[in-house]
Amino acid sequence: MKKLRLAERIPVFMRNPRLRLLAIYIILLSLVGAGVAFYYNWVLGVVLLILLILGSIFISDTFHRVNEETTKYISDLSFRIKRSEQDSLLRMPLGILIYSDEDQVQWINPYMQGYLSDKDVLGKKLADVDKDLAKMLNDHRDEKGTVTVNWGDRRFTLLIEQDSHVLYMMDITKYAKIEEAYDNSQVVIGQVFLDNYDEVTQSMADSDVSSLSSFVTNQISSWAQEFGMYLKRVDDDHFFVLMYAEVLKKVEADNFKLLDTIREATSKQNFPITLSIGIAYGDQDLNNLADLSQSNLDLALGRGGDQVVVKSPDDQARFYGGKTNPMEKRTRVRARMISQAVTELMSQADQIFVMGHQQSDMDSLGACLGIRRIAQMNNRQCWIVLDQENLHSDVRRLLTSLEDYPAIKESIITPEAALENANSQSLLIMVDHSKPSLTTAPELYKKLENRVMIIDHHRRGTEFPENPVLVYIEPYASSTCELITEMFEYQSKDSEPINEIEATGMLAGIEIDTKSFTTKTGTRTFDAASYLRSVGADENLIRHFMKENVDSYLQRNHLIESVEFVNKNLAVCVGEDDRDYDPVTAAQAADSLLSISGIEASFVITRRSKKQVGISARSAGDVNVQLIMEQMGGGGHLGSAATQIEGQSVSEVKATLTDILKKKNDTENKDDEEE
Repeated sequence: MKKLRLAERIPVFMRNPRLRLLAIYIILLSLVGAGVAFYYNWVLGVVLLILLILGSIFISDTFHRVNEETTKYISDLSFRIKRSEQDSLLRMPLGILIYSDEDQVQWINPYMQGYLSDKDVLGKKLADVDKDLAKMLNDHRDEKGTVTVNWGDRRFTLLIEQDSHVLYMMDITKYAKIEEAYDNSQVVIGQVFLDNYDEVTQSMADSDVSSLSSFVTNQISSWAQEFGMYLKRVDDDHFFVLMYAEVLKKVEADNFKLLDTIREATSKQNFPITLSIGIAYGDQDLNNLADLSQSNLDLALGRGGDQVVVKSPDDQARFYGGKTNPMEKRTRVRARMISQAVTELMSQADQIFVMGHQQSDMDSLGACLGIRRIAQMNNRQCWIVLDQENLHSDVRRLLTSLEDYPAIKESIITPEAALENANSQSLLIMVDHSKPSLTTAPELYKKLENRVMIIDHHRRGTEFPENPVLVYIEPYASSTCELITEMFEYQSKDSEPINEIEATGMLAGIEIDTKSFTTKTGTRTFDAASYLRSVGADENLIRHFMKENVDSYLQRNHLIESVEFVNKNLAVCVGEDDRDYDPVTAAQAADSLLSISGIEASFVITRRSKKQVGISARSAGDVNVQLIMEQMGGGGHLGSAATQIEGQSVSEVKATLTDILKKKNDTENKDDEEE
């Protein structure tokens, strides 16, 4: 047996300082007692001394035996613990792999070996053993905690100890399947709406209406049966849908082809019908789901219809469809109702603030002038909130012309002044935009967020005021100025009418947004323009506003010279990263590219400021640039959209856009192959 060191020969409990002191104290007392006995009777002292020696020998021997037994027990326990640790590494249901600095397999436990069949792995590169496993190691090498990964047809929890070069994997396939089954069984609520059913059928014969209704209903019912949904017709143009989350995944994978089927089939019958669908999931409360599905349907309609919005309470909305421009409505009932609501809300406010988006354009400022005049017709003070920095030349020329109209000029104030003057009884009207992040005065919006009205012609995005008092968004309209011009028809005839400069500014807004009535125009666009001309709009003054200076002309041509093509029909122009471009110049360059044969969509990327890069996107009609820009945080229309990105270089933004365009092309090619 191995010879024990001196420290190991001391009994375990004697290594305790307190026990040692107690033992010394007892020995000293025994010695003192023996000394006292010698003093009085030497015979008694000798007897006590002998007893003390014998007792010490007995105690020492006992201590020694106890120490040996304790040491043996501890040694045996340590051995059993180490053996259990080794057995755990070999037998427990946890895969363990130790690798070298060069990613060579140095050791692997039997459980992990079971997932690699009978491969000889020791000493081999992990990439040679299993490429998927090597990729997981590379992808998650720097992860601090556990991650969930798929390996083959199974799912694992993966933990990598980079310092010790150890990889741990626990098979959680069983629990993942339980979780997946639970997720797939969640209830999903949807609402289907026929966008223009009333407008299409109002002039049709009863027999034709019945045939059209039956056709559309059969198509929607067949679609629901194909995917296993519950469908209930609520009204002539409204359906209610129930499904499971598993079904929703299949429908999304199908890209809601029902929209194309209905649109194309009814168009051939000369009665084009489009659908809008709002779908909600991810909440256990069915009432909340129903409300969210209605909100998603409203969002789809606010974006122009002919599309699907899928959204849970916690996730970003997903959009499908939106391939066509919204159809113009055939009734002015909504315009009259909105005009009356605007008048009522204005009468309840002590003062009104109207503002457009940042870097105001002619449509934005013209709309502000129109709202100010309507407020004046209702005897209310209206302030135009305008940041006069970084304005384009046409807007600056309009502001210069307002010098001859002191009443209007004095009503234009800065965002700081508006914030100071606003109170709880004030009304804020946001025109030509609906995103709070794009507004001229964000602080003013926050102060009056419960007293906000929105008038806009852009498709609605996911970023939207929470509690607007009135929303008037008509994506079919050419411009916001068109929408506001229609309101004048329903205002009091006794009040002072719109004057020449206001009419000119509003008509200029319509002409610029329609590219001189060549795009996005309908009968109501020309009606609005005709009205503005009748009240004094000056075309010569508009041409003066729209004159382009030499610098912007040269900048536009310089951008066009940098054109590159993605997927043959998509043009991308990129400005220098160290040079700022006017956003209007970038937009004009994007418009000019569409006049080139073969280009279906154009994207112009320029630096707007030190912190911001912008993209102006235009489409000839077949490519929905709004959906592309929304993927990059922007929005707009099917044929005209934009975005602003902060914290990135021009080249980084270009790389992101190019990647999105290539993925879009791959998806479309895949769909064509399936068809």
